[in-house]
Amino acid sequence: MASPSPPQPSSSTLPKEEEKEGSAQQSNAQPEVMARSSAAKDSPPQPSWFNPKRLLIIFCVINMINYVDRGAIASNGVNGSAKSCDDKGICKSGSGIQGEFDLSNFEDGLLSSAFMVGLLVASPIFASLAKSHNPFRLIGVGLSVWTLAAAGCGFAFSFWFIAICRMLVGVGEASFISLAAPFIDDNAPVSQKTAWLAMFYMCIPSGIALGYVYGGVVGGSFNWRYAFWGEAILMLPFAIFGFVVKPLQMKGFAYMESKKALTVETVSAVTDDSEASKLDGHVSVGGDGISADDLNKTSKSVGVHKILNQFSRFAKDMKALLVDKVYVINVLGYIAYNFVIGAYSYWGPKAGYNIYHMKNADMMFGGLTIVCGILGTLAGGFVLDRMGATISHAFILLSGATFLGGIFCFVAFCLKSMYGFMVLFAVGELLVFATQAPVNYVCLHCVIPSLRPLSMAISTVSIHIFGDVPSSPLVGILQDHINNWRSTALILTAIFFVAAGVWFVGVFLHSVDKSNYESESQASPNTVANRKPLLDGTGDESSDV
Repeated sequence: MASPSPPQPSSSTLPKEEEKEGSAQQSNAQPEVMARSSAAKDSPPQPSWFNPKRLLIIFCVINMINYVDRGAIASNGVNGSAKSCDDKGICKSGSGIQGEFDLSNFEDGLLSSAFMVGLLVASPIFASLAKSHNPFRLIGVGLSVWTLAAAGCGFAFSFWFIAICRMLVGVGEASFISLAAPFIDDNAPVSQKTAWLAMFYMCIPSGIALGYVYGGVVGGSFNWRYAFWGEAILMLPFAIFGFVVKPLQMKGFAYMESKKALTVETVSAVTDDSEASKLDGHVSVGGDGISADDLNKTSKSVGVHKILNQFSRFAKDMKALLVDKVYVINVLGYIAYNFVIGAYSYWGPKAGYNIYHMKNADMMFGGLTIVCGILGTLAGGFVLDRMGATISHAFILLSGATFLGGIFCFVAFCLKSMYGFMVLFAVGELLVFATQAPVNYVCLHCVIPSLRPLSMAISTVSIHIFGDVPSSPLVGILQDHINNWRSTALILTAIFFVAAGVWFVGVFLHSVDKSNYESESQASPNTVANRKPLLDGTGDESSDV
């Protein structure tokens, strides 16, 4: 007699354990699918050929052109010299901008600082606009203004015309200065962030120095106007590039284009669902009559409310910066430092020519600054990375390098030998240029991500409005008064010690790196853990979404 076979479980009689396991897997899978789909919708379109190194190279070239312009206008070939007469009454005609427009040293210094006016006004504006417009597109707008203004300098027919064009050059530069560094900081490898910033800021001294050489060659061989036209031609492709490339997203900011698309879809849905018709100058929406005047008033009130919100948000962000002791100390030291650097960059060739009778001051100062600027700035970034990129370590490097550099530069101007001066001044420049990456690292990392553009903008505004903007004309006034370039240079160089003292105070402040604060509070732990650079060099971001 066969024993009865055991009953086979049917689909309706699955064990409860399997049901629970299956439901648990489904419940775990649903959030993962939703997260992936949400990431796919919210993530910005990635550029087709971009990678972090190409972004760095492009930004470095743009920064180089910006500072070539500053060096060129200070060169003897472009800036020139005023008309002079000797004791016998024999007069020598002037050259360059100063000679053509018959400018005094004070007016000449004002011309050098004129572009700062546009920079100071526009920097906070571009930083605030970054919260409502794509920052990459704002860079394109700024570079377009820069290109047109640089070309306008070449067509200048009076002092005031070229002064206005220089102001507009500052407006164009403002967008790039405020927004480029946060992009680089977002995409640089974690262990090389300061080194990448060093490569970017290396273009400041090397660009100014190259501008000396460029201005001397072009101004001496052709005419000072050709120097500005050449700069405009060089910048034009990058201005176009800012509009045609797919825009990048900056950490700490919502992707604006997705928000615009959502707004359009919402408005479209409302319009489709409603029954709209025009009746005697009125618009009937969903059966309720709304006059066109009411709609206009509503839109105006919305616009006013939006502007007030912008000002309120700007005031709140400014308060957050001004109460941050680390940020304030960093910027105060930067102001004193830039006061000296700004005057060096403008009056350096002329001082070298008068103190040591350098026959080719543009070329000598240009070549010295190129080498020392590149090596010093790169060294500062790499040293801070090796020390451990922290804010307190940055302050140690800032105060030490500036103090030692100030000593070498001061002693250099005391020497009567031109060759002794060149050696000591070169060592001093190596040390003082080592501060470029650390000081901007502090600006970027002592604030939350959404404040970085404003942090860079206010830093830029402060170091110019209290630093190199007044330094050029003030040094001109000092020289007109004492008529001794050596004494003027020594008085100016002593301000390096003030900068070193202020930064030394920062070593003792309690400092916290806030570069990931906001992103961590806005994102889930899994998102933060899996975050990649905005530009991935592997080129397969889309497969990960």
